[in-house]
Amino acid sequence: APVGHAGTGIEIPPELRRGSGVVLPAPAADTAAKGEKAIVREAAGDTWSDPTLSTWKEDDFRIFVGDLGNECTDEVLKNAFNKYPSFLKARVVRDKKTQETKGYGFVSFAKPEDFVKAMKEMNGKYVGNRPVKLRKSNWKKRNAEEESK
Repeated sequence: APVGHAGTGIEIPPELRRGSGVVLPAPAADTAAKGEKAIVREAAGDTWSDPTLSTWKEDDFRIFVGDLGNECTDEVLKNAFNKYPSFLKARVVRDKKTQETKGYGFVSFAKPEDFVKAMKEMNGKYVGNRPVKLRKSNWKKRNAEEESK
C-alpha cells in the first residue's frame, strides 16, 4: 500500500520512507511564507514535515494533556497552567477540517521544577468540563532528525 505524506495524497517512494536516512524538505508554501523551520516527523510508518513545531521552544519541558473536551480552547488550557512561573505555551490540537478538538493538547514550561509541580498538581484536575490526564510529552522521540543522530 502506498505511504502518503501527511494527508497530501502524495505517495512517498520506498527510498524516502522510514529508515532510509533521507530527510524530506517541507513544502515551500507552508514554511517559506511564514519564515518557519519545518521539523520532519515519523510515526506509524509515515514521514512528514511539521512547521508548527518550530513555534515551540526547542529545550522546553512539555506535558501531554489528555481527555480534553470540545469546549476546551488554547485560552482555557493556558489559564489552567499559567499560574506556574515558567509557563511558556499551551495548545489544544484540533482537526483541520472540523476544528473539533482531538481530545488532547500540550503545555510547555521553561523550568523542570514547574513541569514537575504541574504534573503533580494538575493531573486529574478539571480543565474545562473534564478531568485531564497528564503525561510527559515524547515529541522529541518522533522527530526523524533526532532518530538519525
